Amino acid sequence: MREYDACGAVLIVVVVVAVVVVVVVVVVVVVVVVVLVVVEIIVVIVVVVLEVAAAVVVVVVVVVVVVVVVVVVVVVVVN
Repeated sequence: MREYDACGAVLIVVVVVAVVVVVVVVVVVVVVVVVLVVVEIIVVIVVVVLEVAAAVVVVVVVVVVVVVVVVVVVVVVVN
């Protein structure tokens, strides 16, 4: 009878260890997925900010070119 009790105890320990390992693996996978989602959100925000900055630079360059052309035309017409 003690052999069966020992086998039962070993089986319980093995099952408990297996459950703990599965829980740890699931928690690690969930944490990794959450971190990846957060990183993806940060990357999207950075890309949007860079696109807006690029658009602003283009607008500034166009405005500067227009102002320079207008000034040159005015100077040529006045002279």
